[in-house]
Amino acid sequence: MRNVQPLVITFKGKKLAVGHNGNLTNDEALKQKLEQGGSIFQTTSDTEVILHLIAKSKKAKVVDAIAHALKKVQGAYSLVFLHKDALIAARDPHGFRPLALGQLGDKWVIASETCSFDIIGAKYVRDVLPGEIVEITEDGLKSYLPFRKHKHAFCIFEFIYFARPDSKIFGENVDKVRRRLGRYLALQHPADADIVISVPDSSNTATLGFSEQSKIPFEFGLIRNHYVGRTFIDPKQEIRDLDVKVKFNA
Repeated sequence: MRNVQPLVITFKGKKLAVGHNGNLTNDEALKQKLEQGGSIFQTTSDTEVILHLIAKSKKAKVVDAIAHALKKVQGAYSLVFLHKDALIAARDPHGFRPLALGQLGDKWVIASETCSFDIIGAKYVRDVLPGEIVEITEDGLKSYLPFRKHKHAFCIFEFIYFARPDSKIFGENVDKVRRRLGRYLALQHPADADIVISVPDSSNTATLGFSEQSKIPFEFGLIRNHYVGRTFIDPKQEIRDLDVKVKFNA
C-alpha cells in the first residue's frame, strides 16, 4: 500500500504529488547514492527516487527542479505533478510511454490515454512530446524542452496490451492498429482452423482482424471474470497461475 500513487511529499514548504507511468532503469544506483547522502526512503517504488532528486535540487522554481532531477534518471516515464501553483507533466526523451494533453472548457487536462478525456467530456489537443515538460498555471500553458534529443522508441506493448482500444496513442487509434496486427498475423502465420478465439479483452480487435483476413469465423471461447484485474503483474508465478484460473473459463 505504501507504493500506491500519487506519492505526496512536502517540498520547500509546499505539498508535491506525483503519478508515474513507466519504469526507471537506473533507480537502484540512484537510490544507493541518495541513501549514502542521507535520504530515507518510505517506499520501494522507483518513483520515489525522482521525488528525492527534486527535493535535493537547488533550483528555485518547481518546474526547474523537476527538469534538473529528470536529467539524472534513465528509462521510461510519463509523469504528472501537482502542487499549489501548477500542474506539471513530463515525458521521457524516448517517449516510451504515451502522455496526452487535452482541454475541458478553458481548463487543461493530462492523461496517459485519450479515452479518459472522452469519459469527462474533454477534447484531445495533442500528445506531450518526447522530452517535453508542460507547466500549467493560472497564467496558461508553458512548454519546455530541456533535454537533448534522443531516438524515439515507442513501446509496442501499449498497442498489443496496455492501452484501451478506444484510445489514441502515438498518433494512432489503438483499435485500428490491433486490427492491422491481426491481419498481418493471418498473412504471416495462416492457420488451418475452424474458429478463431480471443483471449479477452485486449486481443478482441486483433482477433477480428485475423478473422477478417483469414475468413475463419470469430467465436467466443473464453469467458472472462471482470472482477479480476491484470494478472501478469502479480509477483509470483503460482499467484499468476491461480488468478488466470479464476479469470478465464473455457
